[in-house]
Amino acid sequence: MRYWTEDEVRAELPRMRVLIDALRRGEHQGVVAQTNGHRVVSDGKGATGIPVDVQTALGELHDRDIMLRDAESGLLDFPAVTDKGVVYLLCWKRDEEELGWWHFAEEGFAGRKPLPLPPDL
Repeated sequence: MRYWTEDEVRAELPRMRVLIDALRRGEHQGVVAQTNGHRVVSDGKGATGIPVDVQTALGELHDRDIMLRDAESGLLDFPAVTDKGVVYLLCWKRDEEELGWWHFAEEGFAGRKPLPLPPDL
């Protein structure tokens, strides 16, 4: 499993917005066109200008060990670890401008706490 740093997550937020937007369009379209066996979502363009489809978005999140918790709200968790070996999740939602939250896996969204982490972790 990959562990993310706060700086790495912040650097990836523009890409995460593209992926979440593609997933949201896919959910709202219900039935979408089939092209080469992939569900195509129109207007979802990546940094390269190439359309991002639902399968690509899901695959990219999975391959990068990013946990999609809810596509509609754009809720993502990024595994992270402290210098002391404590594993936690950096938590971000699509409507948030910046990364600002974390929680332990067993706490879920309800246990979100503002960054920075406490010094004892």
